[in-house]
Amino acid sequence: MQVRFRQAMLIGASLLAVSRAIQAQNDAATITQSSGPSDAPADSGLTEITITAQRKEESLQRAAVAVAVVSNTALLEKGVTSPGQLTELVPAINVQPAGGAASTFFVRGVGNFAVNGYTDPAIAFNYDGVYVGRVTSTQSLMYDLERVELLKGPQGTLYGRNATSGALNLIPARPVLGETSGFVSASYGNFDALLAQGAANVALGDHSAVRVSALRSKHDGYLSDGTSDEDLSAVRVQMLTDPTDGLRMRIGADYAPSGGAGTGSSYVGGYRYNAATGTYVTTPSGLGPEVGLFDPAAQAYRSSQFSGLAGRVLAPLDRKSFLDNDNYGVNAEVNVDSPVGTFTILPAWRAADLNEIFAVPAFEAYLQEKDEQFSLETRLNGQANTWLDYIVGAYYFDERVKGNYTFNQQALSVFQDFTSKTRSLAAFGRLTAHVTDRFRVVGGLRYTDDDKHFDGTAEPVQVVCSRRVNGVPSCPTAPLIPTVDNASQVGFAVPAVGGAPVPIGTSGAIATASLTAVDTPLSANKLTYRAATEFDVAPASLLYASYETGYRSGGFSLASGHETFQPEYLDAYTLGLKNRFFANRLQLNLEAFVWKFRDQQVTHAGIDSHGLQGNFTENVGRSTNRGFELETQFLALQDLLVSADAQYLDASYDSFVYQVPVGNAPPFVGCPYAVNASNPAFYTVNCSGKTAYQSPRWTVNLGIQQTFHLGSMQLVAQADTQYKTSRVVAFEYLPYQIVGPNWQSNAQLSLSPDSSKWTVAGYVQNIEDHRNEVGAPIYGVGGLTTMVTTAPRTYGMRISARF
Repeated sequence: MQVRFRQAMLIGASLLAVSRAIQAQNDAATITQSSGPSDAPADSGLTEITITAQRKEESLQRAAVAVAVVSNTALLEKGVTSPGQLTELVPAINVQPAGGAASTFFVRGVGNFAVNGYTDPAIAFNYDGVYVGRVTSTQSLMYDLERVELLKGPQGTLYGRNATSGALNLIPARPVLGETSGFVSASYGNFDALLAQGAANVALGDHSAVRVSALRSKHDGYLSDGTSDEDLSAVRVQMLTDPTDGLRMRIGADYAPSGGAGTGSSYVGGYRYNAATGTYVTTPSGLGPEVGLFDPAAQAYRSSQFSGLAGRVLAPLDRKSFLDNDNYGVNAEVNVDSPVGTFTILPAWRAADLNEIFAVPAFEAYLQEKDEQFSLETRLNGQANTWLDYIVGAYYFDERVKGNYTFNQQALSVFQDFTSKTRSLAAFGRLTAHVTDRFRVVGGLRYTDDDKHFDGTAEPVQVVCSRRVNGVPSCPTAPLIPTVDNASQVGFAVPAVGGAPVPIGTSGAIATASLTAVDTPLSANKLTYRAATEFDVAPASLLYASYETGYRSGGFSLASGHETFQPEYLDAYTLGLKNRFFANRLQLNLEAFVWKFRDQQVTHAGIDSHGLQGNFTENVGRSTNRGFELETQFLALQDLLVSADAQYLDASYDSFVYQVPVGNAPPFVGCPYAVNASNPAFYTVNCSGKTAYQSPRWTVNLGIQQTFHLGSMQLVAQADTQYKTSRVVAFEYLPYQIVGPNWQSNAQLSLSPDSSKWTVAGYVQNIEDHRNEVGAPIYGVGGLTTMVTTAPRTYGMRISARF
């Protein structure tokens, strides 16, 4: 591993030498900033992109930070309506649907496998400068965006709230003063896919403007049972005013209801433990990846599978998946210029009302949740003199989540009811010293103080077969548990919590009930920091190096033995080089990195200390993620643009050890395990040395765009493809959870006048028509394995117009 990283350093040194040599011979103009982002080539060469990733406006090529940007044009052309689709556009990020409105995000091998009302993501989501605490609230914000910024690695100073693996900034297009304009875009494709979005900017005199944006996205399910569909609507209203010199105010409000069936999955097969051989035997389901769990063939397969706990075969899933969610919020931005700099105030309120059922892990999860958060950030950007820039600020975050969850596995159902409260305070600052005209030193600090309180209960109810025939549980008529709100609604007698088991029916089955209760506060504080240097090798070449620390707060789980977990910490080293050559026609950027995690948090499904399956988070140890990313764009001819972005990632766990209670069978995992010598009631599972999750060794994005001029019209042909090597997509490291290498390609042909007032385009995505596996949950009580896959081949037409 050290050899590989030294090779990355040698590549950086070589590029630096090439940069200096070419710049010495190349009379390239100094990069100038534009007023807005674009990814199309300009007459003078590659177009510049302006970003605010470091809380100030600057050119992407002059930003000494590891950041990837997806422009508004790319978002429209790819039909992006959710953050999960960024997987195809940015090599550093991998996203997998987790069921319902939730998705799990991994940046360079770091993320979570479960998202609920009491689990914080490893990546910080920021919408219009506002941290969004619940990942489920980010699915309805991807429209009329100016750009998306992905900051890679810990953001220990400017984005300190739980930003260990990165920060994803969604930046909406803002009102423009003195202008009446807008756009509409509509597409229709297979799976009855309709995607329409638009915006209107209206000037209200010389000092005010309003922008109204809307989205409607709907398509049939990609699976045979109608799941993996989309039914989303959204609207956003913003008003901007600058009533006097030095004062700018903007307020925005948004609302988005979502429906449909949500994410679906497919059966891979079943597994059973063979006590005679001491091994697990797996059998394929015989069903294709396009067959959803509610398909009659899948329901029949399920009904043939035996549950050892209940002593009978499973029943069909009884409640179809659905989403009935609402997300809304109000935020504002006030900027005041003063002699000491610009004061910025960002108050925000966001809320969500979730009501959904999903069956992605082959059992039904019924989630009812209400989320509410309030935040306030204030900061001052200024210059003490010609050689010192500064950013100082303070941050307040208050969140309350009220949830009622049912996780129904038929023979086992867990009823959760909880209230989670979080209060976070932070103060931060960053100084940039211009030591010379070409050399800068940067230092930053952030102090974060987190207070949490969790009050919740989990009541597991089981149907247990107490009769055996030839040593095998046999209760063929035992009742199974329906998907309901609480234990009183299951339809048969349930004992009091902790009471004696109650016989149910005549088959020999009994009902049991237990309780896990958590009512505790949790506090932590941490000082994180950043130290960096920046050097202008040439007018269009920037070399930078940084060391930054990250912190993610601890939290709670409603699982016995895992009621709380501690914060995780990250140290990150980055070396980067950004270049433009040949009169601004070639862009060549390199970034090398090393991330060192301590007390890393992993959220997953597992067996708690009561021997019950649940979801919980634990600190599993340490990991090291290292690699490099090489990004190029080349305007080979005035009308021919080619691009390549390759990431090499060597991510593995230095220490990954956890405990599993000893039960009727050993753990169904792909890691070595043994009975714990000091506590024989548990197995010790050791996954140390394993590759990190969702971390392909190579990810390569390639693209080409050719423009043909036809009189006053232009025809643009585009194609792109992404290659990924094998990766692990689920917690257990089982063979079926290791996805092999694959390509995924897309193409588009568009026609527009030279004025670009309108565009007609035809597109096809996933030309190979591969349903690549992105998730692989396990249904332990039923002995079933499942997988979540990407969309099949999609195609259609798009019409856009600007006015």
